Amino acid sequence: METKNIMIVGVGGQGTLLASKLLGHVLLHQGYDVKVSEVHGMSQRGGSVVTYVRYGEKVYSPVIDMGEADIILSFEKLEAARWLEYLKPGGLIITNTQEMEPMPVITGAAIYPDSLIEKMQAAGANVYAADFLALAEEAGSSKAVNIALMGCLSNYFPEISAETWQEALTANVPGKFLELNRKAFALGQSAKRKCDKC
Repeated sequence: METKNIMIVGVGGQGTLLASKLLGHVLLHQGYDVKVSEVHGMSQRGGSVVTYVRYGEKVYSPVIDMGEADIILSFEKLEAARWLEYLKPGGLIITNTQEMEPMPVITGAAIYPDSLIEKMQAAGANVYAADFLALAEEAGSSKAVNIALMGCLSNYFPEISAETWQEALTANVPGKFLELNRKAFALGQSAKRKCDKC
């Protein structure tokens, strides 16, 4: 099979690295060759963070170039727009509708852009946007937004069993937070399925 490319993008502290570990775990379990490359950026200051996940029969490089990403999983709308040029023509963006103001906006040097979802769609991207923060809070913690997003992403991997995703959660999430994260995952998964039936 050809190599597939997924970018996980967000803001420092949102849990992008755990999300990439989970995805890498399930893809390895499926027998794929997997390369995960983390680019932290200004992660400690709320800056942009991106992780590349590449998988296939044999993956030679961990880096995704412009126009190569099959899916961009974004924890925040502006981050999705920031990395849009990396998406393949007709590729998929799954994004949280949450807005986290970057430093130029906070200081008044810039304005948070409006109509970002519509602009990404106009550029040719397939966009699924939802309030994953609300789903995480429904599960019991705003910090579970990363797992709610992963639950949504799991819908695009029909070949990966529910048991494999749950095993990955067990292996990567501390025991005391496991049930909360299982709930967040299920909420993210069902939100997409309900949308498909609209």
